[in-house]
Amino acid sequence: MTRHHWNDEGDDGSRLGGFLRSLLSGIPWSEVAERVDTLRIKVPGSGALRVRNPNGRIEVLGDDRDDVVVEVAKRARAESEEEAERLLDAIRIHEELSADGLELEVLIPRRWNRHGHVNLELRVPRGLRVQCESVNGKVSVGGMRAPVAARSSNGAVTVEDVIGDVSVSTANNKVTCLCTCGGLVARSSNGKIEIREHRGSIDASTSNGLIRACLEELGPDGVQLATSNGRILLDLPDPVDADVDVRVDNGMIRNELELCGATRSTDGRLRGILGRGGALIRLRTSNGTVTLR
Repeated sequence: MTRHHWNDEGDDGSRLGGFLRSLLSGIPWSEVAERVDTLRIKVPGSGALRVRNPNGRIEVLGDDRDDVVVEVAKRARAESEEEAERLLDAIRIHEELSADGLELEVLIPRRWNRHGHVNLELRVPRGLRVQCESVNGKVSVGGMRAPVAARSSNGAVTVEDVIGDVSVSTANNKVTCLCTCGGLVARSSNGKIEIREHRGSIDASTSNGLIRACLEELGPDGVQLATSNGRILLDLPDPVDADVDVRVDNGMIRNELELCGATRSTDGRLRGILGRGGALIRLRTSNGTVTLR
């Protein structure tokens, strides 16, 4: 009988590496290829930017510039290195430039859609109107001085340091808005909504989750917050002039403000006037506590 003695560490390492590669070779879609490309596009400073990504993150940052710089980070998974590289080549960025602005869309071949992933990072002029949509990925927009619309079907959405009307929505995640000014509309089907340091009106609702809003200035269209299952916490500036209407079907109302002509009804409703009255503050939850302070 022949005995084999493996004492050389290099030989051990090569044999182990070969063994691991043989294991991975049997796993479908085990090979990964990655690539980062950069695009520079001249656009009108006051136009619109529309971005759509079916599978990956979108990050937009406003800057003092007159062009759009896009960093495209592609990642592909396939059964072999050659197939992974072929998928990277097949993933394209469709760009369409017109007098109205710029439209960018990530195109992944349908048969490889689950195995192609693209993250987009964009630096854009602050004055562009921004519309972003990701099907599976986070969306974040910051530093803009124009209206913003950001949507994800299955990822968190964050908007920060924006002066202009904001519309944000996600189906199954969190919405966060920080240091915003203008009319704000926020929607989540199954996640919490957090709004801080906002100046303007708010219309926010979620089916299942907490809504927390902190206002520095109340807009003329007031505040509407609604959740089916969750708490509502609203911090208002002092002083503030508003009409208050709060209703809780199954829970408590905690009011830390001085309401003139306050009335409470047995069906869980609180009404009153803050200051001289004015914009309507309407808060609704089916199951949870509402805190007004």
